[in-house]
Amino acid sequence: MAGEIRVGIGGWTYEPWRGVFYPEKLPQKQELHFASRQLTSIEINGTYYSTFKPASWAKWRAETPAGFVFAMKASRFCTNRRELAGAGDSVEKFVGQGLAELGDRLGPINWQFMATKKFDPEDMDAFLKLLPRAVNGRPLRHALEVRHESFKTREFYDLARKYRAAIVFADDETFPAIDEPTADFTYARLMRTKEEIATGYAPAALGRWAKRAKGWAQRGDVFIYFISGAKRRAPAAAQALIERLR
Repeated sequence: MAGEIRVGIGGWTYEPWRGVFYPEKLPQKQELHFASRQLTSIEINGTYYSTFKPASWAKWRAETPAGFVFAMKASRFCTNRRELAGAGDSVEKFVGQGLAELGDRLGPINWQFMATKKFDPEDMDAFLKLLPRAVNGRPLRHALEVRHESFKTREFYDLARKYRAAIVFADDETFPAIDEPTADFTYARLMRTKEEIATGYAPAALGRWAKRAKGWAQRGDVFIYFISGAKRRAPAAAQALIERLR
């Protein structure tokens, strides 16, 4: 395979995971240490709502093993706006808060847009020009999570390809599923886990996702996160997919 496949969940602090994914009586401060040794990546969701000090980013790096990679959601102040072209200051603040402290744990940034945000070619072009290619000498990878059907157009795909930004593939009942090779990596969010299935997705479905992930890996690195749906099942789903990829 041409690329590495990393599989994980969104965040690592969630009370219903305690005693289910996390061992009984595991101290909360050890949850990232534990989770990062069961999974191969985690998407940091808290960055969508808040900024963190460089010391926090450095601590997250120190608690995770070599080979583990974080993805992170960009601040909502960058993407939840009428005119994306005016997001320059917010983008600069987000990228400059301490991401570089992750070192070799630094993975892609997910720029998530509201479901009501429609595709505006000129405004999106202006926004993509604002995204830096590196921070403190470390390359940055950008993924665009669009949630409106108007983005299912060749004009958007070509624009994403121009800026080497991946388009997030969403397995969801509502959001558009776009599988276009616009960057040197693939970013997928699987959002249909079910509470009644111990592994979130049925075994046959996990087998299909494993096959698809291997196909994506032929064109570069792959990042897959189990998000939403029956969140309590997300870690088991990620672990089951990792097992099928071995």
